[in-house]
Amino acid sequence: MGGKIVSWKLSAIASKTRIESALAKRDEAIGWDEGIVLAGFEVDPDEPDRWCLDAYLPAKPTHAQRKAVRLLFEGKAPRLVAEQLPETDWVSESQRGLDPISAGRFHVHTPDHAPSKKAGVRNFCIPAAQAFGTGHHETTAGCLTMLDAMRRQGLNPRHVADIGTGTGLLAFAALELWPHSVVTASDNDPVCQPAVIENAQQNRVRLGTGPSEVTMVVADGMHHPMLHAAAPFDLLIANILAGPLIELAGDFAEAVAPRGSILLSGLLTRQEAGVRAAYRRHGFRLHQRLTAGDWSILWLRHRFTG
Repeated sequence: MGGKIVSWKLSAIASKTRIESALAKRDEAIGWDEGIVLAGFEVDPDEPDRWCLDAYLPAKPTHAQRKAVRLLFEGKAPRLVAEQLPETDWVSESQRGLDPISAGRFHVHTPDHAPSKKAGVRNFCIPAAQAFGTGHHETTAGCLTMLDAMRRQGLNPRHVADIGTGTGLLAFAALELWPHSVVTASDNDPVCQPAVIENAQQNRVRLGTGPSEVTMVVADGMHHPMLHAAAPFDLLIANILAGPLIELAGDFAEAVAPRGSILLSGLLTRQEAGVRAAYRRHGFRLHQRLTAGDWSILWLRHRFTG
């Protein structure tokens, strides 16, 4: 989908926790209808626990599509309200609730918001799009904050990987922090590749396979010749979900240099113990953590690091 189309929207109001859990469950859903685009956001700043889930569709929602959205919620689903959106650009519509993110030295905004004018701030303009973004701004902001902390603590990776890059944002941020590094970004969704290229061009990020450049590949996990060629990585970033993080622990560990670091996010705090245990089996220990709402952001380092 793209441009202005006649579309519909299903909306549900629930608590922040329920909306975030529903968004996370969508990413785990098998056979999800890719014609349903989700966005989650706070309804009113004065009521921070009252959130809205919007599901955008290219046509009037079918019974199966309504059921798919309801099944994202544990227990009884909130009431779904259907609304037709004539000649609506779904991307702009989905951006309506996406406030800018300020984390570390970074300010991330959609085209609907102005860049920051503060000194020393690196602005990134990242439009919302179907290929990525399920409203988990806390995990993105947490990763940006942790990357900034890594830089301040003296980490200096020469080879960086951003697995499940989506928009390319974390790859761009890594290159900003370590401008001489080689950054390889990947995602298993082929729609991401042109979007990452467009975002890089809009944000003055150099594309290529050498130092001071970002390259984008479409890959399932670590299975791609360019990922193999770029390894070992001094820093591997993965802001995905707990299940894939555990499943990929061995592959990630093999791809990281002996004294390297792994930055993980996309996991709920209640899932942290299982994720950390999976990486402990491969020689990685927690170096630093932070939480953002119900989410954990973990900086793991190889146990041989002094």
